[in-house]
Amino acid sequence: MESFLMSFVDLVLHLDKHLPEIMAAYGSFIYAILFAVVFCETGLVVTPFLPGDSLLFACGALAAAAPEGMDIKIVTVIFLVAAILGDASNYMIGEHLGEKLISMNTSLIKKEHIDKAHAFYEKHGPKAIFLCRFAPIVRTFAPFVAGLGKMHYFTFAKYNVVGAFTWVFLFVGGGYFFGNIPVIKKNFSLVTMGIVVFSILPVIYEWYKNKQESK
Repeated sequence: MESFLMSFVDLVLHLDKHLPEIMAAYGSFIYAILFAVVFCETGLVVTPFLPGDSLLFACGALAAAAPEGMDIKIVTVIFLVAAILGDASNYMIGEHLGEKLISMNTSLIKKEHIDKAHAFYEKHGPKAIFLCRFAPIVRTFAPFVAGLGKMHYFTFAKYNVVGAFTWVFLFVGGGYFFGNIPVIKKNFSLVTMGIVVFSILPVIYEWYKNKQESK
């Protein structure tokens, strides 16, 4: 288990090194792998640990450095579709399985938590769905909770799409235009951690703002 965790951390922090290896081993099948990773990271509530922001950034950088191996247009479309479908499926899981889990009186999901989630999304709905797209871990749980809280699907879908487009173009574009700058390429692991911190900032700001307003 420990060796698996170490390998996973190494993969996330050194995507710039591992992606070319994976691409060389699997060829064009790399696109299917990338789709699966992003879909699972956004669409399955049990896989929030998969790389998201850093993967998009690394793929953008690789597409700029080796366009013959990774097409920027294809990878952008793949990430967009995976992100949108992932959030949509996560919402459906929360909507259709959430009530069954509540009826089982499981300690993991309680009625009062669902009521609070519903109230939160009623107050911050569009903003919450959009902002959570940029926060690792939270990004995986947000659509699930929106489904549990019975947020109106068309409202959710609209901001799901807007958030996905912004997220993909920001990070894939960032990697494409800046990922191969020598200082960034040399310190990619630090850049990866910086991306994670940067991603969480909007959610922290909204939390602090709401806390001050509540006072």
